[in-house]
Parts: sequence; structure tokens; C-alpha cells
Amino acid sequence: MLPEIDVKRRSLEKLFHEHGYSDFKWIDAKKIIVSHWVRMKCLYGCKEYGNTCCCPPNVPSVQECERFFHEYETAVIFHFSKKLDKPEDRHEWTKGVNQKLSKLEREVFVSGFEKAFLLFMDTCTFCDECASKRENCNHPRLARPAPEALAVDVFSTVKQYGFPINVLSDYSQEMNRYAFLMIE
Repeated sequence: MLPEIDVKRRSLEKLFHEHGYSDFKWIDAKKIIVSHWVRMKCLYGCKEYGNTCCCPPNVPSVQECERFFHEYETAVIFHFSKKLDKPEDRHEWTKGVNQKLSKLEREVFVSGFEKAFLLFMDTCTFCDECASKRENCNHPRLARPAPEALAVDVFSTVKQYGFPINVLSDYSQEMNRYAFLMIE
């Protein structure tokens, strides 16, 4: 007889495969690296800062983010790779992926995992024009932050699990993007 955790994982893996996801790994949620430098990169370098409902400063503090991740034992990292002809095509691609991931999160939740919480692989793009403030969000049930918005050092975290990731020197290179599904 398999331990209950293995039975639950297998049922979730079946669900992941049904949604077309095969490149994923189970991880220890406590090994998700939260770092202040990530928030500083948002503050000083990202055009989304202050302009979206799911990006800083409209998200919890770095310390609150760290506490959030420590409330979980288990998470799944989903890996997506893509080469795009034009950099501006990134948001349309990630919007489609995020919408599908959102449906997966819902199915995981209704399967009995009440703490299921998704971190998109890119900024929330459900709306063509973001309301910019969380209290004015048009899709508060669907909107989710990207890992970086919650100060996740995606580079260091995914490298621990053998996933590829590099800083791209030009847009002709393949992107490696990651979404995190917190599960308990």
C-alpha cells in the first residue's frame, strides 16, 4: 500500500498531465528562496512596479512573503520554454499559459487542497489595462502575482532542482520561465 502522500501526488500528477503539463518537479516549499534583492530589482528596474495589482508595492512585504512560503511543505515548479520572434510577443504567450494554469489551480483546490495557490510565470495579464490597485482589480479571484513579485529568487530556487535558467543576452535565445503552485 502506498503512503497517502504518494497517492495524492499521483492523482495531482495525473491532473497535471491532463492539462498538458509534463515538465514539472515537486519541491520542498521551505527551499523556495526569498530575497530582498529581488524586490529591489522590481523597485529599480521593472516597468510593472506600481502599475499592476499583483506587483509591488501592491503585494505583501518581503518578510510577509517569506512567512507565506514557510506555511507550506510542498510546491510544484512548472517549467516552460519558448523562443519568440519579437520580445513584445512574450506577454501574449504568458497570458495564455497563465489562464490555463489558473484553471489548474482551481481544479487542485476543488480536489481537496484548500491551500492551493498559484504564482504565475509572468505578471498578471488578465486585463488589457490593469486597474493598478488591488482594491480596483477587475478579476480579484483570478489575479495572481509572479514569483518575483513575492521576492522569490527564481534563478537560485530553480537551479537547486536542476532546471535551466540564464540571463538572456538577446531575444533570439530561448526563455525558461517558471510558475509555482503551492499545495498543501
